[in-house]
Amino acid sequence: MVRVTETTRIGPVTGPGSPGRTDERFAIHGTDLGIVWDAGDGRVCVLFGDTFGAGRAAHGAGPGHADWRCNVLAFSGTRDLGAGLALDDVVARGDGTAAQVLPSEPGHEVTVIPNGGIALDGTHYVHYMSVREWGGPGRWRTDHAGVAVSDDGGRTWRRPRSARWRNRWWRDDPFQIGAFVRSGGYVYLFSTTQGRSGDGYLARVRPDGILHPDRYGYWDGTGWGGRQSAAAPVFTGPVGEMSLGYHSGFDRWLLMHLDESRKGLVLRSAEELTGPWSSGEVVVPAAEYPAVYGGYLHPWSLDGPDLYYLVSQWGPYNVFLTRSRLAAG
Repeated sequence: MVRVTETTRIGPVTGPGSPGRTDERFAIHGTDLGIVWDAGDGRVCVLFGDTFGAGRAAHGAGPGHADWRCNVLAFSGTRDLGAGLALDDVVARGDGTAAQVLPSEPGHEVTVIPNGGIALDGTHYVHYMSVREWGGPGRWRTDHAGVAVSDDGGRTWRRPRSARWRNRWWRDDPFQIGAFVRSGGYVYLFSTTQGRSGDGYLARVRPDGILHPDRYGYWDGTGWGGRQSAAAPVFTGPVGEMSLGYHSGFDRWLLMHLDESRKGLVLRSAEELTGPWSSGEVVVPAAEYPAVYGGYLHPWSLDGPDLYYLVSQWGPYNVFLTRSRLAAG
C-alpha cells in the first residue's frame, strides 16, 4: 500500500494569478478538470472542461455568453512542479486565445467533457462524454462516451461514430467517464457510469483497436471477456472523475478519484490493475476545499515521494496544482 503523509496546495494553474497568466494570454478566466498526459515531445498536454473568458460568473461556471468553450487544450514543459505549473501554449484561435478542440453538436448535446487522455506512437486519444442534460449536484445524463483522436499533435480532433459507448436509457452504461493508461501490450480503460455514484470498471484493448469498443476485453471479475454487458466492478463506488498511473518508485498503480460519500478526493493503490485495490484515503477533503472535484495525476511525478496532480473547485471555478507526499504503508 501507499499512504500520504501530507498534502499541500501549490497554487493556481488557470485564471487570475496563475503562472501562465491564462486569463490575460489565453482568455481562460475560469475552467475545470485539467487532464494531464505526456505528449511525447518534452511537454505534457493539459485538457480542460467548460471554459469561460471575460465576464464569467463570480461563482461556478458560466454564463454561456462569457466566451464559453466546451473544452480547451494547453501544453506545458514545466519540470520544477514545486514552483507551480505554467501553461506555455494552447491550441489557439486566430487571436491567439484558446480554441475549443473537441467538436460539439449544438442542439444534440449540452457540452462535450474530456475524461482522460493518452498519446500512442505520436497519435493522441481522448476519452470524452457527450452530456445530454445536467441534473442536481453530481448527476447528469450522457448520450454516449467516446474516443476522440488527433493526428497532428492535438491541433485538430475528430470524434469517430464507431468509437462510442452508447448510454441507453434502460441501462446505466459503465464506460461513460474513463481514464487511459498503457501497460505492456495493452491500453487499459478504467471507467464508471454517468455522474458520480457508480462503481469502478476496467477494460483493455490492443493499441490499434482503441477506436473500436467491440475489440475491447472487459473485466468480468475473473478474466477478460468480449461482452461489455458482463463487465463486473473492480471495486465499489461511488466513483467520480478519475486519474490513473503507475508509480515506479512504489511499484504500485495509483488511482485518484472523487468520492462524494467520503467528501473529498481519494487516492487508492494496487499491485495489479484488476485489484485488489486499497480502500484508499482522502487526500483533499471538501471540508478544507469546498466543492472539490477532479484530481488528475501529473505523469512526471510518478517516480518519487512527491505526487503532483490538478484539482478543481466549483466556487473559484479554476484548477489548482496540489502535492501529496507519499510513503510506503
